[in-house]
Amino acid sequence: MRDDILRESFGGLVAFVAVAREKSFTRAAAHLGLSQSAVSHAVRALETKLGARLLARNSRTVSPTEAGERLLQSVAPQLEEIDAEMSALSALRDSPMGTIRITASDHAIRSVLAARLKKFLPKYPGIQVELFADNGLVDLAAERFDAGVRLGEIVAQDMIALRIGPDIRFAVVATKGYFARHPLPGTPDDLMQHNCINLRLPTHGGLWAWEFEKDGRQMNVRVNGQLTYNSIYDCLDAAMAGLGVAYVPEDMAQPYIRTGHLVSVLEDWCPYWSGYHLYYPSRRQPSGAMSLLIAALRYEPQSSPAREGS
Repeated sequence: MRDDILRESFGGLVAFVAVAREKSFTRAAAHLGLSQSAVSHAVRALETKLGARLLARNSRTVSPTEAGERLLQSVAPQLEEIDAEMSALSALRDSPMGTIRITASDHAIRSVLAARLKKFLPKYPGIQVELFADNGLVDLAAERFDAGVRLGEIVAQDMIALRIGPDIRFAVVATKGYFARHPLPGTPDDLMQHNCINLRLPTHGGLWAWEFEKDGRQMNVRVNGQLTYNSIYDCLDAAMAGLGVAYVPEDMAQPYIRTGHLVSVLEDWCPYWSGYHLYYPSRRQPSGAMSLLIAALRYEPQSSPAREGS
């Protein structure tokens, strides 16, 4: 059957199956949400195209003819399959699906993303999230990422940025045993005399300069030491082992500072920075899955607690 005939006949087939099953034009019309005359016209047009009478009508009932019964048995199951598939596609629309690829620092993944995803993913089983731990600046388009997570200060201006976490500051820490062997630093410059644990950034292969600020004066100090890692968690572990001084997010070090295992120094030189932001290209319209994740990650600050040292 040619495509044009099939297209014109589809409505007639639906009408015919409904009438044959309901054994009534009136009930079939109500089932289809059409007028009785529209259903009758569709069936007559189908009979004309096929050159065969499909329904036997009398004053009390309507029933398929032999040709109609044959058509009913062959067509009705296929129409049911089409209806089921359409329902399934509609369900997909209501239940977003897809994979979202995000590049983020290891600290952002553990301190912010993990807790939010624990609540988000069970609600949307059709959504998959791939997280790639990376401390460098990544070209989202070139690396096929949907979004990235970085501190607010380093998000490119041509990106849409959404705050997903509170302000953050770093802490300079080492063990009591280490500081028993070395004098406490009074200024960031004093760190040049210490065995500091460096973090290497993948972007350009450079070592991260420790950033300080006090009374409007900013200092970036490139420290020296025997150890260099590419994970901030390894830097903390090395400091815990007494191997030197580390510069890590305060929330990571705070539990060990409270127990006395680590000592925090230069606190008056450690400012708060704008917290983690989710960023993605401004020219790209977020998918349904991405829009839901954006809403779930949005940071809603509670009451503003006083910052230590402020």
